[in-house]
Amino acid sequence: MSKLWEAPPSRERPVLSVPVIARAAIELADQEGIDALSMQRVAAVLGFTKMALYRHVSDKAELLAVMVDVAVGEPPQLGAGDWRARLESFLAALSAVWERHPWLPWVTLGDRMMGPREMAWVECALTALDDTGLSGVEKMDAVTLLFGHIRNTQSSGTAGTQPWAEDHQVREPYKELLERHGDRFPALSATLAGIGDAPGDFGRRFGLDCILDGLAVRIGRAASGA
Repeated sequence: MSKLWEAPPSRERPVLSVPVIARAAIELADQEGIDALSMQRVAAVLGFTKMALYRHVSDKAELLAVMVDVAVGEPPQLGAGDWRARLESFLAALSAVWERHPWLPWVTLGDRMMGPREMAWVECALTALDDTGLSGVEKMDAVTLLFGHIRNTQSSGTAGTQPWAEDHQVREPYKELLERHGDRFPALSATLAGIGDAPGDFGRRFGLDCILDGLAVRIGRAASGA
């Protein structure tokens, strides 16, 4: 049969909407990093002009705000358990979302407007501290501290930071340097010698235990009326 009569492949473009634009932008940021994001790039991915996007999102800042709220999704259902178990569950869910979208920790810094889903994550974390006796300020400070700890330890996993804690090939040059100049860095040399090849999480577990242990002390004081 002649090619003339064969049906052409469908090239229908998606109908533009804020969710469609946000999902395309999220996929671009996930694949190429947040620095690759621009209104022009997202428009090209969707097969529209940049001006067509501006009918739905006013600028890149608004696009980022929408991306964040779509990417974070709904917060976890914490279920039963004491405050510590509920916070552990919350932080595991937060870590998983940030690992799926590595750009999220950095675009959620600074003074900005949060969307309803992102705010629901804060609400979820605060509810884990219900009935602990902590004051409102203490609860908010605890949640802020926990978000910051997960963010900071995630950043330490980025190539180029704390190279002595990365894989063997990255650590080797530093091992050789410390063997030659260990007298200048005796504490670091002794500490790293004791670590060996044990896998590290850049202090995430240790720091989290310290934070939660400190909260436990505060909660105990509140319960005793101290």
